[in-house]
Amino acid sequence: MIDLELENEIFELIENKGFQKLKQILSELNPADIAVILDDIEEKDLALVFRILPKELASEVFVEMESDRQQFLIEKFTDKELKSVMDELFMDDAVDIIDEMPASVAKRILAQADAATRKVINQLLAYPDDCAGSIMTTEYIDLKKSMTVADAFDRIRKRGVDSEMIYTCYVTDARRHILGIVSVKDLLLNSYDAVIDDIMEDNIIFAHTHDDKEEVAAMFEKYDLMALPVVDKENRLIGIVTVDDAIDVLQEAATEDMEMMAAILPTDKPYLKTGIFQTFKSRIFWLLILMISATFTGAIISSFEENLTVVPALIAFIPMLMNTAGNGGSQSSVTVIRALSLGDIEFSDIFKVVWKELRVALICSAALSVVNFAKMYLIDYLIFHNFDPGRHIAEILVVSITLFIAIIVAKVVGSILPIVAKKLGADPAVMASPFITTIVDAVSLIVYFNVAVLILNI
Repeated sequence: MIDLELENEIFELIENKGFQKLKQILSELNPADIAVILDDIEEKDLALVFRILPKELASEVFVEMESDRQQFLIEKFTDKELKSVMDELFMDDAVDIIDEMPASVAKRILAQADAATRKVINQLLAYPDDCAGSIMTTEYIDLKKSMTVADAFDRIRKRGVDSEMIYTCYVTDARRHILGIVSVKDLLLNSYDAVIDDIMEDNIIFAHTHDDKEEVAAMFEKYDLMALPVVDKENRLIGIVTVDDAIDVLQEAATEDMEMMAAILPTDKPYLKTGIFQTFKSRIFWLLILMISATFTGAIISSFEENLTVVPALIAFIPMLMNTAGNGGSQSSVTVIRALSLGDIEFSDIFKVVWKELRVALICSAALSVVNFAKMYLIDYLIFHNFDPGRHIAEILVVSITLFIAIIVAKVVGSILPIVAKKLGADPAVMASPFITTIVDAVSLIVYFNVAVLILNI
């Protein structure tokens, strides 16, 4: 992070064309911080400021910038400038940039790459967006088991400049089958004469090219990895996924889950850079679904209209019952969705989950019902006189019993739906808000009115 005083100085230098001092200041900053500054400056100054950055730093900054700013710069670059920037990028970063560009811009980028690089980029672009192959890089250090530690260091020095990860090296055979892993720490702690075969770790954690990228990213947290090898169906090493890409995947997944739970279609653009119409499109679908589903609750209320006219005081507690039950269901669903994303539970654990949530629901519903009964008796009846003195206990019992049942139903439904959705291949977060809310609201009303009919004989 850069402080406000330095940021203001940078903008002042840009305005006053103080490019020599500006270059000195920017050269000492982190690429991510420079990218933030470039995302905020006016377009007329963007290309000019970018061009004063040293070559290697410019490429690192370019990777960190927003895609719309990247596209703007690409359109301003000469072919030579574009090639200079792209030549410094790691393969996975180049693929990410090309994947986000319009076809015409992507074609121009590929035209600046040599035939071998273009072939690898096209291979990586061919992988589905949700799999490990789409986030891996093909730039890694490979060793042979017959090498000595001295040979390994020579290879690292030779290949390390063009490799994204040099701390972890991968031992392969002549056909690129992965045999083991050795770290630079292992190399440093052994003599130069030691043979790689004797010091490598052969208990290898790896992913396949078509494994789900979110599951692959979760492996980094589970095994404390810095990089993860990716193999094909024949266990040949194709590439590696690095920790920075895994973090990006986890962040995207968390953002997407938050948006889905809020009944918003996910978008990959920052909030302030998302157009009004695009924001409208991301929200209107689920708003329509929720609006239409709300008609079911209206139909339930209408079907008990005659009963409600007998005890009008019951109407006032409908929002409380529906909201409390909905909150209870959301608590369970969010907890289960989180556990699913971390791999803590599977579909086979559904009965364990339901049994646990049922017991939690019984305790919560009992506590809420008792507190509700006391509140309604002491405040709604004794102070505000909202109930018929002749049957106030019965009316309060209707609300409290309904609350007890609704909480139990809500928590069970909230725990089951995400697990079932995951099993069916759907996003569990989709179930969190729209479907749970609709089901819980409908069930709460049906229970409420039927309990009222049974106890009050209306």
